[in-house]
Amino acid sequence: MDYQNRAGSKFGGGGVASGSATNADRRERLRKLALETIDLDKDPYFFKNHVGSFECRLCLTVHQNDGSYLAHTQGRKHQTNLARRAAREAREASKDGAMMMGMSGVQIRKNVVKIGRPGYKITKVRDNLTRQVGLLFQLLYPEIGQDVVPKIRFMSAYEQKIEDPPDKNYQYLLIAAEPYETCGFKLQSREVDRRGDSFWEWWDEDKKEFWCQILFKTERDERIGDAPGLAPRR
Repeated sequence: MDYQNRAGSKFGGGGVASGSATNADRRERLRKLALETIDLDKDPYFFKNHVGSFECRLCLTVHQNDGSYLAHTQGRKHQTNLARRAAREAREASKDGAMMMGMSGVQIRKNVVKIGRPGYKITKVRDNLTRQVGLLFQLLYPEIGQDVVPKIRFMSAYEQKIEDPPDKNYQYLLIAAEPYETCGFKLQSREVDRRGDSFWEWWDEDKKEFWCQILFKTERDERIGDAPGLAPRR
């Protein structure tokens, strides 16, 4: 490059570089610096598209040749995005580490791979003495996790997100046991009788079977259960 015949320069002084010449010289220096520190084969953000151009997946920029891409990697935009990506990954790692530890210091299982729904059987039952009607649930968990016991929970129609709009005439019984998917059973919205042996659950560790029986209160019990002067329900 001729540095001696630039406008405003003295003979032998090298001259005053124009803006374009300065940028070209800067890009060349950055490209040489990048060649010494970057291996494009190991760069996760380097991508050659179908038209032969080079793309930076981090900054979403397109470059006509590898020299332009290498100069870009040494620029402020790419370096800033690298710093932001590193900071975000550090925050996510610390958050995941905090979630994996319970408040008591016990490690909590996270992102358990589900293996499908368990086999189940539902039987209608009736109490011979009280004439209460109910349901008996039997679920099979042959591949249940070690030291895992199925848990149950009743959910109102307004808590679930599957049926919209929610129907107040129904409620849901949820039974969960890892690594199986949670089973939900749609029940009529009647009060479950939790007195005595009306409501019970049992886990057979040997056969890997879970049993649960629920009986609904009779219409008479529901009607007078909250009458003044009566003992509170259990």
